[in-house]
Amino acid sequence: MKIGKDFIYDEYDVVVVGAGHAGCEAAFAAARMGMKTAILTINLDGIALLSCNPNIGGTGKGHLVREIDALGGEMGLIIDKTFIQSRMLNTSKGPAVHSLRAQADKRAYHAEMKKALEKQENLTLKMAEVIDIIIENGEVFGVRSLTGAIYKAKSVIVCTGTYLGGRIYIGECNFPSGPDGMHASTLLAESLRNMDFPMRRMKTGTPARVHADTIDYSVMEVQKGDEEIIPFSFLNQGKDLSKPQVDCYLTYTTKEVHDIIRENIDRSAMYLGDIEGLGPRYCPSIEDKVVRFADKDKHQVFIEPEGIDNKEMYIQGVSTSLPEDVQLKLYHKITGLENCQFTRTSYAIEYDSIESTELKLTLEHKDIKNLFFAGQINGSSGYEEAAAQGLVAGINAVLNLRGEEPFIIDRSEAYIGVLIDDLVTKGTKEPYRMMTSRAEYRLTLRQDNADMRLTQRGYDIGLVSEERYQMFRKKKEMLESELERLKSIKLTPTNEINEKLKELKIPPIKNGMSLYEILKRPEANYEKLQVFDQSRPSLPREIKMAVETEIKYEGYIKKQSIQIEQFKKLENKKLVDIDYDKVANLSNEARAKLKDLRPNSIGQASRITGISPADITMLLIYLEQLRRGKNESK
Repeated sequence: MKIGKDFIYDEYDVVVVGAGHAGCEAAFAAARMGMKTAILTINLDGIALLSCNPNIGGTGKGHLVREIDALGGEMGLIIDKTFIQSRMLNTSKGPAVHSLRAQADKRAYHAEMKKALEKQENLTLKMAEVIDIIIENGEVFGVRSLTGAIYKAKSVIVCTGTYLGGRIYIGECNFPSGPDGMHASTLLAESLRNMDFPMRRMKTGTPARVHADTIDYSVMEVQKGDEEIIPFSFLNQGKDLSKPQVDCYLTYTTKEVHDIIRENIDRSAMYLGDIEGLGPRYCPSIEDKVVRFADKDKHQVFIEPEGIDNKEMYIQGVSTSLPEDVQLKLYHKITGLENCQFTRTSYAIEYDSIESTELKLTLEHKDIKNLFFAGQINGSSGYEEAAAQGLVAGINAVLNLRGEEPFIIDRSEAYIGVLIDDLVTKGTKEPYRMMTSRAEYRLTLRQDNADMRLTQRGYDIGLVSEERYQMFRKKKEMLESELERLKSIKLTPTNEINEKLKELKIPPIKNGMSLYEILKRPEANYEKLQVFDQSRPSLPREIKMAVETEIKYEGYIKKQSIQIEQFKKLENKKLVDIDYDKVANLSNEARAKLKDLRPNSIGQASRITGISPADITMLLIYLEQLRRGKNESK
């Protein structure tokens, strides 16, 4: 391979490397905040590519999409335009774990995102393979492409996804490649290694796609979308997004499938030892499932369309790195897939990521000024996790250049805060996936109130549009007004009132109670109580749901608010320019990790593996000594 001769192509405020989900959100954020921005990608046909399952959202991930949208990001708007099936998950459980999930039209999603990038003011979209990040005197200078073009930049955001050092594995066969047959970013991977970036290999995979007309759907369970469409984007609340939805299907593996896998396990790339990277624990390959859950005689398989205008079906739950001949045998033993024909073979892909603990909470590198990383290069998995990081990196790249305070979302404010804090504080040895269980304050971090939590912050930094901000203010006013109105309506314990309550299967009242108080009862809901509330204003569905949630969970939310206050106190105790050798009685492990990871606060330090409560106490004592010393010197 020959590389072109260097020449200056152009100069930008921000250059984004990669146009996956992280790159798109990073570029939108930088451009919308007024910076001259370029987004460079190996292939324009790979923009926002849904290279694995063509769906957005799901458990935990749906929260991220709503938060991205609340801050002024693009993902929610694009999926609202391109979904072909929409479902709210976990509705039998509490509102804290409700998560929206939408099946996307794969081609339409890519096309709509590309169109939005092309229309965006201050943004240049260009196909170019970046092979080098140019660093001068500890600060980023720009990037160099394969053709020799140098794009000078005040800030660079690296969002390489699974392209960086990508290698495909199908049994004994393996070759350099990015996802979905795209070109791998090999030279940039070599360049980062030569710059002594701590790197690790990660692995993920995708199942085969099969021709829709070769599937027997009659033996499968139909999975339909919701009749009432709930949008991802807060800008679309109240709008009618209804459209004909496609069906998905549920089937199962069989004993024969498991037998074929066991007989050929030594031919899987995972078990041949060719793959060194760890795969996502919560999205294992089919051979991994069969080995790890040997007692199970079947596993779920979801059949999901990749779009309206094509015949490819995604076979969720059967990703594998077994050879193609074995794949065909095992797929043909799955109920309903006996005569299926492959359009794309399943594969595992291994790629490079950096050590995410090398980054600040802003996603800027700790030692290289204005160099940011976002997405799977940081060890995360999933489109939503990538997009969330891209948005934060894009915002902070701009704020850095403006000389303004960084934009940091903490764990008590958003799932985005949990995601980034976990990555930069704890690091990860396997692709990190967002789940509701990772968020300790999940009752207050619901997907329905993401705008209440984050839109003001997005507006304050100049990312949220005036239209979105005014919608947010109106919603907030309606919610607060309705909560106060319900407190003002009192019911007295007359026979007539209690008879009506009895008809509604709500326990009678013995003393006067407001509708607000009655709504706290598990048997009561907002709609039932309308018989006592003839003057009720006409409110949007989302306001009614928010009112009911706020009232029913008020006690729990108050308890969690107290926990959050305690959390904030530790987060506000900053560890800036601390000489850890001067902190008495720290354990050797704690001292080494504090020097290496350089946490931002006492709170962040407390979450580092290997740092004990005793170590935190020593840090607090040391900070108090510093504070007293400063006061005495005055």
